[in-house]
Amino acid sequence: MPALNVEFSDRELEDLRQIAKERGTSMKALVREAAAADIVRHRALKEGAEAFREFFTAHADEFAAAFPDDEPVVKVEGRAV
Repeated sequence: MPALNVEFSDRELEDLRQIAKERGTSMKALVREAAAADIVRHRALKEGAEAFREFFTAHADEFAAAFPDDEPVVKVEGRAV
């Protein structure tokens, strides 16, 4: 399995040791779990953002009617319309 070397400050390393000890796990497992959880979070945020964009696009006219003050100003020949 591919590996990654990660550098920590002395303080961070000591904190990781303490947390791993408190949880009864290894430092390696602790760091891997944290990274895996962040990957899952990142994917969920991307999927949520895409779902929002699709929903907003599908209902753009409804949003425009409900919030007309938030619609962009269209410029025609140098003038705002």
